[in-house]
Amino acid sequence: MAAIAGRKPKYTKISDMEKAVDEYFIDCKGHPLMDEDGNAITDKQGHAVIVGTRPPTVTGLALWLGFSTRQSLLDYQHKSDAFNNVITRAKSRCEEYAESRLYDRQGANGAKFSLANNFKGWDSKTDNTEALNKLDEVLAKMTGGNP
Repeated sequence: MAAIAGRKPKYTKISDMEKAVDEYFIDCKGHPLMDEDGNAITDKQGHAVIVGTRPPTVTGLALWLGFSTRQSLLDYQHKSDAFNNVITRAKSRCEEYAESRLYDRQGANGAKFSLANNFKGWDSKTDNTEALNKLDEVLAKMTGGNP
């Protein structure tokens, strides 16, 4: 395992981080509402009433895993080859949730924002750098090297 300069790694075993990641996603699903006798409260259709649900997010994952910020988790991902796959997969689970929300009316705008700002390849802005560089080359040739 690659050591992280200046700090003791938060996790020493991949299995510990994988377990914590799985616990985060389970916790995001919420839990049944219970009455005073410990029985699950149900709705009119007999389904358990679930409380405490929340969307899985990269920031939420980072906090759950004991990092101070989302950026700390991202830094850890890139500094530790041993945990890169675990963190990448966990982030992909957050991304998949956001992507699935694009198909429902209530979550589409938030999902678009999250995907564009947190995951590569979802930004709706066009990167014109290559085209601009090509244009500079053409102009330089046309003007004898002085664009």
